[in-house]
Amino acid sequence: MDKIVISGGKPLRGDIHVSGAKNAALPILAATLLSKEDHILYGVPKLMDVETIQRLLCSMGADIKEEGDACLIRVKAIKSCEAPYESVKTMRAAILVLGPLLARCGEAHVSLPGGCAIGPRPIQMHLAGLEKMGAVISIEHGVIHAKARRLSGAHVYFDLPTVTGTENLMSAAVLAEGETVLDNAACEPEVVDLARFLNGCGARIHGAGTERITITGVSSLGGGSYRVMPDRIEAGTFMVAAAITRGELAILECDPAYLVSVIDKLQDTGATVTEGKDFMVVKGAPAHKKIRSVDIKTLPYPGFPTDMQAQMMALMAISDGLSVITETIFEGRFNHVAELRRMGAEIRLEGSHAFIKGVSSLSGAPVMASDLRASAALILAGLIAQGETDISRIYHLDRGYAKIEDKLSQVGASIQRVKEVI
Repeated sequence: MDKIVISGGKPLRGDIHVSGAKNAALPILAATLLSKEDHILYGVPKLMDVETIQRLLCSMGADIKEEGDACLIRVKAIKSCEAPYESVKTMRAAILVLGPLLARCGEAHVSLPGGCAIGPRPIQMHLAGLEKMGAVISIEHGVIHAKARRLSGAHVYFDLPTVTGTENLMSAAVLAEGETVLDNAACEPEVVDLARFLNGCGARIHGAGTERITITGVSSLGGGSYRVMPDRIEAGTFMVAAAITRGELAILECDPAYLVSVIDKLQDTGATVTEGKDFMVVKGAPAHKKIRSVDIKTLPYPGFPTDMQAQMMALMAISDGLSVITETIFEGRFNHVAELRRMGAEIRLEGSHAFIKGVSSLSGAPVMASDLRASAALILAGLIAQGETDISRIYHLDRGYAKIEDKLSQVGASIQRVKEVI
């Protein structure tokens, strides 16, 4: 297996480009199952999760070709309504094929998904919503079996905002008979991106980005071309990279409007952020000034994103004073704490709270990634640690960051991917 090796202590400077958003590309790719027409998608990131869902779509009958920056997809006919365990065990987002399959074919057989070990993310709200729309659902031997002659519009209230649940039901509802209303829906930008894609194909979706989404069903969808939104979490990770190394990065091809909560917190630490229409320039606090500690509480969008919690913890580990990070989204998302402690961080856990007492410096050490965002946090810590940091189990990293070691090395980081000697 591969590992990442970092020699810390170098400020990052230069231009760094943001890839397309994985969390937008996956539901859009799944939604191509709704139409037999051609789709051309631009900005689809080259990631392990994307490759996984593309293989899954091909097993269902999709024809997918890559031509430069374009991903050409046609699902003329669906030959299989099954998403087997082997295809979904590494990626929870595979559940996103459930709604489109059920809407187009009237049936779906989807194994319960896997993914990062960051606590339970129940799909009961997906299933309850589909049942309200007329689906008959059972779970046998770890497989969801769903059937419906044609889904019908319904009023669905989510007990908690769920991004994949909102996306799944929104995709299912576009071909349902009548009107569907999703209340307490997720407001994340990736939900808006999916709605824009679907509306471009002929869907009738209103209110995406608010807590109430209304979908009026249509008889069929067409094809079209669409560019996937930039990855706000990758952009946020690069923002922290500039701040933690006290460097200066121009982060290009991003949307600052989706990162307001991250920008505010970084500015509170002493970093400066200059915003443009599709770029940001982030400059870390100068060497003679201390990085200020800040408290963070993760919340659904537009609150502080849970996917940026681990990265900010790495920054707080070298801040001045005490900071408290409260995780309200995923109960198992503190797996990176033990590894940061190995590097000298002083962190104490109490339930959903992490208390971080900043230290003057971190030390390089062999560490192990436990999930996708933990991988990013360990890279950030390695960038400023004294000595060498070896990060193993980086297959998590490849699920969400496209060649991050190449991007960081181009702006001054001493980072490389090497084969792990066993």
